[in-house]
Order: sequence, then C-alpha cells, then structure tokens
Amino acid sequence: MSPPPPDPADPERVLLMGVVNVTPDSFSDGGRYAAAEAAIAHGRRLATEGADIVDVGGEATGPRSTPVDEAEELRRVLPVVEALAGAGLRVSIDTTKAGVAEAALARGATIVNDVSGGLFDPRMREVLAAAPAATYICGHLRGASIAEVFAREGRAEADSLTFDDVVLELAARLELLPDAVAARTWLDPGIGFGKPPQLNIELVTGAGRLGFALDRPVVIGPSRKRFLRQFVANPDAPTEADLDQATVAACGEALAAGPLVVRVHNVALLHAALTAYNNE
Repeated sequence: MSPPPPDPADPERVLLMGVVNVTPDSFSDGGRYAAAEAAIAHGRRLATEGADIVDVGGEATGPRSTPVDEAEELRRVLPVVEALAGAGLRVSIDTTKAGVAEAALARGATIVNDVSGGLFDPRMREVLAAAPAATYICGHLRGASIAEVFAREGRAEADSLTFDDVVLELAARLELLPDAVAARTWLDPGIGFGKPPQLNIELVTGAGRLGFALDRPVVIGPSRKRFLRQFVANPDAPTEADLDQATVAACGEALAAGPLVVRVHNVALLHAALTAYNNE
C-alpha cells in the first residue's frame, strides 16, 4: 500500500513548505526575520515564489540556540501567524509547545510542525485531538529538550542510530496518538538534529521507503543542514547559495521516490528546479 498523498486534491504534486524563522538566532538566516513585519513580508514573498505552506517558528532548534519560554514564543509568532493566515496563506506553526500550537491554531494555522514528535510536551496530543481539521507533522528527535538531546547524545550514540531505528521510533510515536490524529499525521524523519551525515543521506534517499513502511505522507527538510557541506566546493565555509544548491539536489534525490512535502528556505530556487523538471 502506498502512503496517502500530501494533498488529496492533487496527489501528483509536491508540496513546498517555506521556512519563516521569527528568531534572532536562526542558524540559516541570522535573525533576518526576527521582527514581525519582516517575517510577515517574508512569508508573503515565499507564497508568491511557490510555497504551498509557510512554516512559522519562534524558537531556534540548533545546538547553540537559546531556549525560549512559552510567553516569548507566543509574542514572536502569533502576529505573524494571524497576518499570514488572514492573507489566505496555509500556515504551519513550528513548535514543540502545546500552548503555542493551541494559540496558533486559534489564529488560523492549520498545521502543527513538532520536531519532537510529542516528546517535549505530552499535552500536544490533547491539543491536536481538539482540533479535528489540523494536520500534525510528527518529527523524529530524542530527549526531553533540545538542549538535553545535544548534551546527552554524543557522537558515538548518534553514530549508532540507523534508518530502521528512525522508522521504528516514528512508528512508536504514531501509536501514542489518538487514531483520529494519527490519520492526519505527516512524518518527518528529522534530518540533522545530531544525526551523522551518512544517516542523513539515507533518510533523504529513503524518504519514499519510510512513507511506504509507515503508510503516511513524509516531510523532508534537508535545507541548509550541516551534512550538505560535504557536497559543496568549500565545505569549511559554504555560502548560503552553495547550501541552497545542495538542498535542491538533496530534494531531487528524495522526490525520486514520489511526491513529498519538502521544507526549504529558498522556495524560489526549488520551485524553479521542479518546474524545469516537470516540463522536460
């Protein structure tokens, strides 16, 4: 059995998710969109460039990022979510906190993107159960907090993680969800997040296999991740443009298995590549 398509209205089309980081410490854009006005303008621009979904996040998840409390995360994201949803965009809230997810859904978001897969906040399941129209993106990440994950999972433990481990752990997280929530859940194998480069490559190229194994749509987010540095001319000091080109190549490998949801920073570049590919 093949996994359900990301968009039932058009099962053959890839969905592009554009990243809107409303944070001062994003690894990818250095706080370029930390102000609400800049983030709103960026989200609108991503939609014009081809994004089907804009993914709004108010807490950076890199190993050197500073955790924020719920009040600060709400202050950052709610004006952006409300403005973009009010403009008719399909908005995802990128958060591990149930309270932030709940407030964002009330402001017009229709997708909750949780990199922890529900591990950071067990109340997330209740929020999703109470929002029957919301899609849940269940990510793969271990631990009780992002800081603890990187402190506890040293290189030796990360290196021991396998593709099959990720599949089994995502399956276990699906089983924890109420059936009605699991039925509207997409899966993200969590590219990066301390995983070794070879495993990241396997997760990208095996995205289709993961979807078939768990019978769910798959979200792939290789965009500008550290493992891509091995594929650029200057891996010690890659430019943003280099990483974006490597991201397009990685997305092409993932999409070879069929339609997916692809989360990227440079929507215009990937959209152009997909358009050229589809017109060949």
